[in-house]
Amino acid sequence: MNFEGLDPGLAEYAPAMHSALDPVLDAHLNPSLLQNVELDPEGVALEALPVQESVHIMEGVYSELHSVVAEVGVPVSVSHFDLHEEMLWVGSHGGHATSFFGPALERYSSFQVNGSDDIRQIQSLENGILFLTKNNLKYMARGGLIIFDYLLEESEDMHSLLLTDSSTLLVGGLQNHILEIDLNTVQETQKYAVETPGVTIMRQTNRFFFCGHTSGKVSLRDLRTFKVEHEFDAFSGSLSDFDVHGNLLAACGFSSRLTGLACDRFLKVYDLRMMRAITPLQVHVDPAFLRFIPTYTSRLAIISQSGQCQFCEPTGLANPADIFHVNPVGPLLMTFDVSASKQALAFGDSEGCVHLWTDSPEPSFNPYSRETEFALPCLVDSLPPLDWSQDLLPLSLIPVPLTTDTLLSDWPAANSAPAPRRAPPVDAEILRTMKKVGFIGYAPNPRTRLRNQIPYRLKESDSEFDSFSQVTESPIGREEEPHLHMVSKKYRKVTIKYSKLGLEDFDFKHYNKTLFAGLEPHIPNAYCNCMIQVLYFLEPVRCLIQNHLCQKEFCLACELGFLFHMLDLSRGDPCQGSNFLRAFRTIPEASALGLILADSDEASGKGNLARLIQRWNRFILTQLHQDMQELEVPQAYRGAGGSFCSSGDSVIGQLFSCEMENCSLCRCGSETVRASSTLLFTLSYPEDKTGKSCDFAQVLKRSICLEQNTQAWCDNCEKYQPTIQTRNIRHLPDILVINCEVNSLKEADFWRMQAEVAFKMAIKKHGGEISKNKEFALADWKELGSPEGMLMCSSIEELKNVWLPFSIRMKMTKNKGLDVCNWTDGDEIQLSSLGTPSQWGPARAEEEHGVYVYDLMATVVHILDSRTGGSLVAHIKVGETYHQRKEGVTHQQWYLFNDFLIEPIDKHEAVQFDMNWKVPAILYYVKRNLNSKYNLNIKNPIEASVLLAEASLARKQRKTHTTFIPLMLNEMPQVGDLVGLDAEFVTLNEEEAELRSDGTKSTIKPSQMSVARITCVRGQGPNEGIPFIDDYISTQEQVVDYLTQYSGIKPGDLDAKISSKHLTTLKSTYLKLRFLIDIGVKFVGHGLQKDFRVINLMVPKDQVLDTVYLFHMPRKRMISLRFLAWYFLDLKIQGETHDSIEDARTALQLYRKYLELSKNGTEPESFHKVLKGLYEKGRKMDWKVPEPEGQTSPKNAAVFSSVLAL
Repeated sequence: MNFEGLDPGLAEYAPAMHSALDPVLDAHLNPSLLQNVELDPEGVALEALPVQESVHIMEGVYSELHSVVAEVGVPVSVSHFDLHEEMLWVGSHGGHATSFFGPALERYSSFQVNGSDDIRQIQSLENGILFLTKNNLKYMARGGLIIFDYLLEESEDMHSLLLTDSSTLLVGGLQNHILEIDLNTVQETQKYAVETPGVTIMRQTNRFFFCGHTSGKVSLRDLRTFKVEHEFDAFSGSLSDFDVHGNLLAACGFSSRLTGLACDRFLKVYDLRMMRAITPLQVHVDPAFLRFIPTYTSRLAIISQSGQCQFCEPTGLANPADIFHVNPVGPLLMTFDVSASKQALAFGDSEGCVHLWTDSPEPSFNPYSRETEFALPCLVDSLPPLDWSQDLLPLSLIPVPLTTDTLLSDWPAANSAPAPRRAPPVDAEILRTMKKVGFIGYAPNPRTRLRNQIPYRLKESDSEFDSFSQVTESPIGREEEPHLHMVSKKYRKVTIKYSKLGLEDFDFKHYNKTLFAGLEPHIPNAYCNCMIQVLYFLEPVRCLIQNHLCQKEFCLACELGFLFHMLDLSRGDPCQGSNFLRAFRTIPEASALGLILADSDEASGKGNLARLIQRWNRFILTQLHQDMQELEVPQAYRGAGGSFCSSGDSVIGQLFSCEMENCSLCRCGSETVRASSTLLFTLSYPEDKTGKSCDFAQVLKRSICLEQNTQAWCDNCEKYQPTIQTRNIRHLPDILVINCEVNSLKEADFWRMQAEVAFKMAIKKHGGEISKNKEFALADWKELGSPEGMLMCSSIEELKNVWLPFSIRMKMTKNKGLDVCNWTDGDEIQLSSLGTPSQWGPARAEEEHGVYVYDLMATVVHILDSRTGGSLVAHIKVGETYHQRKEGVTHQQWYLFNDFLIEPIDKHEAVQFDMNWKVPAILYYVKRNLNSKYNLNIKNPIEASVLLAEASLARKQRKTHTTFIPLMLNEMPQVGDLVGLDAEFVTLNEEEAELRSDGTKSTIKPSQMSVARITCVRGQGPNEGIPFIDDYISTQEQVVDYLTQYSGIKPGDLDAKISSKHLTTLKSTYLKLRFLIDIGVKFVGHGLQKDFRVINLMVPKDQVLDTVYLFHMPRKRMISLRFLAWYFLDLKIQGETHDSIEDARTALQLYRKYLELSKNGTEPESFHKVLKGLYEKGRKMDWKVPEPEGQTSPKNAAVFSSVLAL
């Protein structure tokens, strides 16, 4: 409803209407209205209030049945009859919602929806109620629990909502657009522009959407496109209300007068068949609300704000005898609604009272209402109290339902205790024959067991489980693991469910509601996804990697930079690191370190993922360091990478490298000092088993300044001697990387024990008393939760399983020593103790005195789950620069990255490690103010020279076999230029699927495809249609299926020794496509979404013109390129095999045809008729192109002739 024409005094209702309530009722207030309302705990009891006597209702005539108070003194802003249950919902100006059950208006539920704004519209759904306020949409259960809370922009001023179907909602207001919201995903799916702003009322029929505007207009919009079909200029002032029934639209409103707005007593009535106004209907009240109440006739109910109600026919004359009067407690009626059965009317007034009028003594609100659930009566008060100190007290005093099943309390304790499977003892023969040389033992293999295999006894599986072993177990053993229920759902391994459409209908937004990009896990060796995310969210590393470019075919730094670029462009859609992992598999060092997992090992979880990711962490840092150090690269390919570092070292070295002195002291007294550096540290745990408290900083210092006794060569003694080796730090890194090495029960018990000690110390620090037992006494918990304990239960949960500090402080001493201590936000660097003036600040103190504070930035954890073999996830603190780019806000937030599942978490969750299922693997600490030390500008290193002519890898290629003409310098593409694109693929791994019992096929793992040929043709100019890229992609991986019928690729085409094609590397062609994307060209093709996915490119949607969607009707099948070419272009293509040049050129011609048919997109209706004819023809032809008598479509011969002519 539009409130512009109402009494302006309502805006100041609060002081007058919220005076203190006394037990004595107001003289003008009907006491019967206050039933079910609690006034004052010491005032009048509810039972003492007079009950309204039964009212005689005449059948067929509306009369008042009941009146109740929703909220004393607060105006009712909206009323709504529930469409599913016998309930009436009322919203107030104070943001409070109240529901009443049945015609007796018994109070059902009452709760606060918004703390400051009024409720403007209510809509009932099957599972709950939607409430619309100024800039908030809240979905709540009928009992008051929040299902979702969708916050709109602060500038929004919403007034109306319309449920178009069971899961789609339109929301409109005073702004110049209407939002479409998907209730399943709670996401904004469309934003429709509105020419006339101020949509305050919306209705719908099977023909149109009707929008009522504050300007007095009513617009009729198309159900599919939301475009304006017709518009009625109803009132010159403003619109108050309107309703639609059948072919009639009736509206009431305000007209402009010399003194301002005046309520118009003429109702405007429009015939929707002829789209014109018919005779206005003059009424005898000032209309503020109107509704059609079609019972026997299409009569209208017109209500004024003073409480007068008149019934009349929309095409007849109004009769003064049909007027009845509602007696509002307040001066004005604020809202009006009609039940679905038309048997009940609801009125809400400005004093918070609700009036129910019905036409029968026992009305029903809906024709078919379901039963309403009521809260069960409380039985606690009727049960006798039990004294637990009395051992002989019979527990049977508490009634329980009779059952013959075993009670949960009878569960045997032996079945609840996890028993680890220990490693088998070393063979006695090995120990007997072992010879020790220093600390290493050697023994011959007795060959009593198979090599690298352990016999597995199924009967003892329960007692032999090792939580840190990833050996697969029998299905029986996996189902009986006692710790699996501990794993939180968001930490479990996520999998993609494939359908016949592949990934198109998989809802990734269900797992990721942020704008950051996840990574898909189905690619081989994708266990490193979490570490890729960690490196990406290190701002200096991200900028450095994206500035790097070299000529090596398989350079991990280059491929990682391409992947980071995709993560930058994505707006919440997942990416895949297929090209990076392909280059990773070709590195010999990766294979030698055991980092390449076989498909069977990865699927079964045979690899120990914690050890694997720690080795991968060391490998990737070393590899990136080496890639950055190579200076033989031409300047054209180095790009902006050189601005980061000098020629002597790489920025990876500056970021991660720690310079050390290794001292080796022999017992003869000779000392050897050797300088070295490391990119990461490994934690070394103390051997003390007494359970003594040990800070993480102490263990870290012990691991960095490592001291050990070992055998080493002594030049003085000229033989191996026992030596004492120590390590001193010369320079600390900017990013401190730590491998936790929690690979056995001993290390896990150490973490668990230290977390328990830290927990008890934290409780004592806050004033709590700890019970000696493992469990806290009830009195302890009550004390901890009390204000005197200074610690709430939520904080207690945050302290559990925490040993890791969020910050650590390191200080270099003058004697080359290192001081390490835990650091909290409340601590301050004591500048006075450093002899530094306080005005210099901590940054200067760091420079002068070697004091550094490191903040935890990421933790990578190993999730133990024997059903799936476990998984790896990362907790990452995402910095301000990333939020600024993605969301336009500047703040820091911790997130959980579990492949394509991304979820914000509390910071304490990042350092909580329940060693039963969540084991730390890698820690990243970052020096404070790190970003200020590095140049964070990214300069695109890809230059236009990548499009120029290049040599082929094939030895037998001849000029006569050339199928393309490279671009000349004067042909370089510009922003908006068209480029026809097509790609062909081969299969590396076959699809894995299973057949269900009902005969349907379920895809477990899709086939792994690799791009084999990429073609780009000119989209304009004198050489339009001539290819400028036609690259065959060399591959070193084994091809399972060349798919010759669909790709045109034959065995040998991708082999450099025998191929006659223009053969290139994937990286070379990838750079060409990246340059075209970055320059802003528009790609035209058929099915480009799959092409870009396999090529591993992220292309902005406005740069893709896909003919598969241009010639597609909603909820219809996709049409093949071959059928479209035959229907629109009269071309017969793809006869025996596919050819990418032919397909790319055909897609370009189809796009030109689309522009011609749709008049450059200005006539969608005429093009819609063309599509209807296309689908009708396709159904008749069964979507098959008739076989030609002679091939007439242009084949490669025409391309060759045009190329040779050029």
